[in-house]
Parts: sequence; C-alpha cells; structure tokens
Amino acid sequence: MAEKGFKRKLVAILSADVKGYSRLMEEDEEATIRTITEYRKIITEHVKQHEGRVVDSPGDNVLAEFASVVDALKCAVDTQKEITEQNESLTENRKMEFRIGINLGDVAEEGDRIYGDGVNVAARIESLADPGGICISRTAYDQVRKKLKLGYEYLGEHSVKNIDEPVRVYRVLTAPKNAGVVIGEKTVSGRKWRRLAFAAGICLIVVAGGLTAWNIYLQKSKGVEPADINKMAFPLPDKPSIAVLPFDNLSGDPEQDYFSDGLSEEIITALSKVPRMFVIARNTTFTYKGQAVKVQQVAEELGVRYVLEGSIRKDENKIRITAQLIDATAGHHLWAERYDRDLKDIFALQDEITMKILSELELRLTDGEQALIYRRGTNNLQVYLKFLQAVHYVRNTNPEDNHKARKIIEDIISIEPNYAMAYGLLGETYMMDVWFGTTKSPIDSLRKAASMLEKALYFDKSLGAPYAILGHINVLKRDWEKGISLGYKAIELEPNGANSHYHLGMGLNFADRSEEAIPILKKAIRLNPVASGLYVHHIAIAYRMMEKYDKAVEYGEKAVQRSPNYHFAHLNLAACYLLAGREEEARAEAKEVIRLNPGFSLDKFAKTVPLKNQEELKRFIAALRRSGLK
Repeated sequence: MAEKGFKRKLVAILSADVKGYSRLMEEDEEATIRTITEYRKIITEHVKQHEGRVVDSPGDNVLAEFASVVDALKCAVDTQKEITEQNESLTENRKMEFRIGINLGDVAEEGDRIYGDGVNVAARIESLADPGGICISRTAYDQVRKKLKLGYEYLGEHSVKNIDEPVRVYRVLTAPKNAGVVIGEKTVSGRKWRRLAFAAGICLIVVAGGLTAWNIYLQKSKGVEPADINKMAFPLPDKPSIAVLPFDNLSGDPEQDYFSDGLSEEIITALSKVPRMFVIARNTTFTYKGQAVKVQQVAEELGVRYVLEGSIRKDENKIRITAQLIDATAGHHLWAERYDRDLKDIFALQDEITMKILSELELRLTDGEQALIYRRGTNNLQVYLKFLQAVHYVRNTNPEDNHKARKIIEDIISIEPNYAMAYGLLGETYMMDVWFGTTKSPIDSLRKAASMLEKALYFDKSLGAPYAILGHINVLKRDWEKGISLGYKAIELEPNGANSHYHLGMGLNFADRSEEAIPILKKAIRLNPVASGLYVHHIAIAYRMMEKYDKAVEYGEKAVQRSPNYHFAHLNLAACYLLAGREEEARAEAKEVIRLNPGFSLDKFAKTVPLKNQEELKRFIAALRRSGLK
C-alpha cells in the first residue's frame, strides 16, 4: 500500500557525482565552485533536452529522473562527451570528471523529491563507474541493449547497501567500434539451475526451522514492561530518542567481540548523523554490555523512548543477526527481524537495519543525509574487519591496546591508502599517547595527530570526529578562533556526537567564552550520561571563570566523584574551594593533587594552560598557591 502523502512511480534515475571533489576544493575552492557551477548547467541542459528533470543537486552530486531509460542513457552519453571536451581547456589537476549511474526502479514521490531503493541503487552504481564513465543496472540494460548504438561490459553482481539482492551492473562502452558488443555476460546452464533449485529447497527447510525458533523468541520477548516517564533520570527529548545496546556476541568466541561491538557502533554512528534524532553515545550504552538489563531500566536511566537490542553469530563467512526495536514507553516492539547472510553482505545489512529504524520512527532523510549514513570509506571486507579490530583496541583506552591499534591501522593504510576513517583513527592514537603520557615528545605526537586528521578530512570532509580533535589541537596551540570554528563544524556534521560537544565546550572555556561553553558541555553529558569526570570538570571550570563559585564547587565535586584519580579535577576543585572561601577543603584537595602527582609543579603547569584571558589565569594560579601548591 502506498504511504499517505506519497505516490509511487517507475522511473529511470540518473545519479552523477565528481571524482576527487574534496581534493579539488582543497586545492582551489573558488575555481572548483566556478567549474562545478558551469558543469552543473551543462548537465541540467542535457537533462532538459532529453525530457528529464533534475530532482536535486547538492554539493558535487546531481540526481535526475526520466520517463525513459533510453533518454536517460542518451543524456548521460551526451553529457560525458561535452564535459570531456570542456576539460580539454583545463590543466590536468583541475579537470573535473563525473561518474554517472543509471537505474530503472520504483520510487516514492513527495512534492519535487523522490526517495527509495531505486534512488539508492542508482547512487551505488554511479560509484562503480570510471571517472568520465557510465554504469547501468540490469533493469536499465534490459531496456536499452538493442535500442542504442552502444556496447556493454558486464561487471558482475554487486552488493548494494540497503538492498537484499545483489545488483547486476554493466559498464557502458561508447566507442563506435563497441556498438552492439556485450562483454563478459554468461548464461546459467540448466544443470546449474537444477543445482540451485535443489539448494534452494534445502535452504527453505532450514529457514522454516529457524523461523519457528525466531517466532518462539518473539513470543517470549513481547511482554516488555513500559518505562515510566516520571521515573526517568532525564526529561525525554523533543525528538525521537534512542539507545542502541551492544549486540550480544553468540559466536562462542570472545575474540569475536570486536565484530559485534563494531556493528553496534556503526549503527550508533550512522544514527548520530541525523539531526532530527537524539542518540545516546556508545560510551554510555556499552556500560550495559554483558548485563541482563530490562529495556524499561535502560529507558528510565538514560531518558529515551526507544531501545534497540540484538545479537550476532558469526561463523566463518556466514552471519546471523537478530535485531528488535522497542518503544519502551509503550512497552511493545515496533519491529523485529532476523537476518541470515553472507559476511560480505555486512555493509548492506548495517545500512538496512539503520534505515529500518528510521522508517519505523517515521523519519525521512534527504538524499544528502542518506549519503552521509551510507558513507563508510571502504568496500574491502577484510580491510573493514581489520578496522573494526583497531577500533576495538582504541576503545579499550590503555597504552598497550593503543599501540596494537596503531599497528593494525598502519597495515590497513598500506592496503587502502585512501581510507579516510583509518587516518582519523590513527590520529586518535597519537592523541591518546599525549593523554596517556606515554610519548617522549607531546609536541611531536600532536603534530602527527594533526597530520593524520587533516589527511582523513582530505579524503572525506563529512567526518565529524577529526574536526573535533583538530579543534582541540588548535586550542592547545593557542589558535582559539580556529579551534572553535572546527569544533562547531564537528557538531554540525555529528549533531549527536558527545565527544565533539565536549571538545567544543573545552575550547570555548579556554577562549574565555564560558557562558557559551556550559550548554554545549551539558549537551555532551546528556548524550553521554555516564561519561568520565572530564565533561563535568569543564563545567566546573566554566562556572569558576564566571565567578559562580557555589556552582563551580558543585560540579567540581561531581568531577572528582566520577574520576577520583584525575588530578586535574582535584586541582580545579582546590581553586574553586579557595575562591568560595572554603580554605580548609581547598588545602585537602591540594594534598590530593600531590598524592596523585608527586612531581607536580605549579610554575610548569601555568605555562601549559592555553587560557586566552591571562588575568583569569593569574587569578587561578594565585588561588592554587594559597591552597598550598607550589
């Protein structure tokens, strides 16, 4: 049944985007904008000439629809020909080449926009095209193969994100000599069909048994006790709110935890990019790992309406994933599903689960938002599995595992040197060396971290975390304005990123903008309620700098309760007590600083604080001296 407010139709979808757009923008933003504006006009004119309509053109992408696949392909061929001619007048490093993908598929139409699998398939096929080339789906190929003087090369079946079945893809050959040629396509013999049919019969028997077990599981899990809104630790947000619990590893091998944790984190990361959602941070939801907790408890402790839970069983190249989305306030399931897939389908499966959640919550994404969710950076399964292992080690937050992670990431980059997220994670490991105090040269580690993070953004400017950490590094270098600008960019890209909010709030504090810092830091805590004392510590700093000492003491005490071994939290609390007139308690905190860091030097510490307001720094240091520190 068609959804209310939408009408469905079958159309030819053309998706085009620019090869190396981020590099072009990085090297010469103004020239790139001029070129893409001119080329977008060329594409739009060809679309009109071939009876099509441009649906959307965000950034470097153009999406168009046609009533005829023949018209769509003619448009693509003519467009590539003219753009190639235009590129002749540009230097090699300034040429702008488009990839084009065409699919015939069913779409949902709302106003001037189109949505659905048909659009997603076109976008994914486009990514398989060569720069300056065209790829089409099998559904499109069936309509045009004998109608145009073109050739085709069969590229095989490709898993497409959010689509159950692989899609057959063809490269379009435009040279006159290739007219009528079809390369690489093979038929399936009758014997093979019989073998496939036999195998399918066996699969049906297995699936039937599995479905019985799955239905028993669902019957047992139907009785969810509703969460009481009045008992929630936090008010419910004014947008759909969700906690994604760590998926249970049912493989019987603890070494496979990295895989189940990775799937959970990928879903959290994808949902976190949707500004119309509220998503609890991974650090908080993973505190429930291995615990037999009730959905009602999770919802009340975290202040969310929805909870996603599931399990994974990985066996060689097969995976079984169960997932269920629960409305905790109503006490019932919105959706539950079991997936039996090949391991190579993990990319599509992650996106399928994410999009199913959004669908159940009635959140419709723009094409740009869908692209951000689908962007993963690699289609190499082995590289991706290595990356999940590296993430697992980094999240353990200890020097030994941080070193293991770096070795894995360096191996990943040697295999796939354009993998943006790998560079971002590598940058994090260098930052952790500084935070752990395990580097011989903090300045050198910060330089390496910045270099890796900048490289991550060179390959993918849609990543939020690298902007946040780069912002932090720039604040440490006393470039406060740049640091804050990068911080705001991070939360624009990652509106539910708790750590991005924390880094920005910290930067605002050091830039003497504490009133702006407090709501940002409180948002960080709301997204990550069980965060370490760092978040709370910087709220205490903000209130201290605003001379609201009672509030500063309140949050300073919370910070040391959360992180009792963090000597900087005790240091700030000592100053807060002193400035609040509680000298005896200030001296007790100063002694705690020395106990935790026997070599502490106030003079050395003063030189490291990147505070813009030097008068405030003098007041802070004077308070610490009066508390007994030297």
